Amino acid sequence: MPKNRIRYFAKALATATMLAFAGPVWADDVEINVGWETPADSKLGILAVKFKELVEEYSNGTVTVNLRCCGQIGSEETAFSAMQLGTVDAFLISSNNVSPNYPLMNVFVLPYIFQNPGHMAKVLEGDVGRKFADRLQQETGVHLLAYGGVFFREAFTIDTPVESIADMKGLKYRVPQNRVMIETADAFGAQPVALAWSEVPTALQTGAIDGSDNGLATIRDMKFYEFANHLIRLDHIAAFVPLFMSDRTMQKLDDDQKEAVRRAAAEASAHQSEIIRKEEEQTRQWLKEKGGMTLYSPDTAPFIERAQAVQDQFAEEAGADFQALVEEIRAAAE
Repeated sequence: MPKNRIRYFAKALATATMLAFAGPVWADDVEINVGWETPADSKLGILAVKFKELVEEYSNGTVTVNLRCCGQIGSEETAFSAMQLGTVDAFLISSNNVSPNYPLMNVFVLPYIFQNPGHMAKVLEGDVGRKFADRLQQETGVHLLAYGGVFFREAFTIDTPVESIADMKGLKYRVPQNRVMIETADAFGAQPVALAWSEVPTALQTGAIDGSDNGLATIRDMKFYEFANHLIRLDHIAAFVPLFMSDRTMQKLDDDQKEAVRRAAAEASAHQSEIIRKEEEQTRQWLKEKGGMTLYSPDTAPFIERAQAVQDQFAEEAGADFQALVEEIRAAAE
């Protein structure tokens, strides 16, 4: 046999032997920065911390998650478009702050669109939620990994008690840059003041606004009770803060790593949901007893009546896709 052929077969045999004993080939290591705007120990931090723990476990350490709380890598208002560009890896964004980038999300922001937490969970964790996430990814390039825990926004005011819808009249009421929430405040009789999230603490301190609404844990974590004396239980807007990831970051992962990320997101979301469910009433009591807030529970029937008009108005304006999603959500309550 010619020498060159002997050398060829020897080299091939050596390569095959090396591969046989090399063991599994590990994926490249990947770092992911996950951002959110509230403090590290807030309800958003609960999801982020658990996500980090589970991703690193399920990926066998090949994916490292860096936690970036408190607006370190952006704001809710800018993070979605940054993920579309690929300049932010992942971010927790309130549903209402996604709407300017993806208007169909406004369906979930409609006042009283969800009758209770169980109805909301059924929608988001079922076929409606899965189809919506797939569609959002196809149309924006951003992956919705998990919807996060379910909670309802409660109103709070500095000086004005709200014992009925009549007491809302003329209140300077902070809302995000979200048309549904602006129209809702207006329908309730308030004077909507659209402000970025970062401006709310100063606006409360200076009296630029009379009140606003948010989740109970956020009212506590952001210490809004230091300025607002009254807590009003309306449960008018169901809220969730999904975990999103840019496609650029997702494409850095191999199939096993992607599965680790998706599994971790789902389990971290369930973990956060359970904690929110257990702590919500405790937080309400804390705001009353430790935060010094007075709790009011006005009759919600007049609020619901006006909210229905807002729902119908937006469904009519937004077109067939919006209307179909509204009907799917309503049907899930039956």
